[in-house]
Amino acid sequence: MRIHVFQHVPYEGPGNIARWAEKNGHTLTTTHLYEGEALPSHDDYDLLMILGGPMSANDDFNVDWMQAEKRFIREAMAQDKMLLGICLGSQLIARVLGATVSKNEDREIGWFPITATPNAMVLGLPQQFQAFHWHGDTFTLPEGAKSIGSSEGCAQQGFIYQDRVVALQFHLETTPEAARELVDACRHEIDEEGPHTQPAEAMLVDFELFSEANQRMEQIMGYMQAQLEATATVS
Repeated sequence: MRIHVFQHVPYEGPGNIARWAEKNGHTLTTTHLYEGEALPSHDDYDLLMILGGPMSANDDFNVDWMQAEKRFIREAMAQDKMLLGICLGSQLIARVLGATVSKNEDREIGWFPITATPNAMVLGLPQQFQAFHWHGDTFTLPEGAKSIGSSEGCAQQGFIYQDRVVALQFHLETTPEAARELVDACRHEIDEEGPHTQPAEAMLVDFELFSEANQRMEQIMGYMQAQLEATATVS
């Protein structure tokens, strides 16, 4: 499987997905949008992975590359490509599908449980699990999409669209090292008085949480791989 990554900031990379790809013999290439790199050809990848970032999915006129990125996402879906969106990536996919992206009532930052819907079973996710969060925006569920879960702090935590598109508001790919980078870069966003925000130090101490989250991310990547193989068999 050829995985291509859209990365929006230096400190939000693919995390343990890069390790999973290497372990399973998949290639992983990256467009660093914040460096002005050119977008790839749609012929050059099988799975498009869209990562997080501090900007809003509504910043079409404030972020140089955002309109081009949305066009690319729209084209990818029209060509029946596999897509995985994480955090900002999930919001960009939601916008392309006609949903609304807006400020969440409160920021959700740190480790908080997600209650999954039955739709999440195909991703290997249990009814409740811990995930790492770092977002201030949320989205409405796009028409035709299947919600995969919610948390106390955010009603929409992700969706599956036409089996080929997976959008995750939360982070399961984050490693301890990646979390430290995020805290260092975005510590100013942490409101320790907020109802759904943890202190920075509390986010980093439990390595077992990262390990369990990374295993769940690998299960989701396994789903994406299986869907791609099924599509190739049919065609």
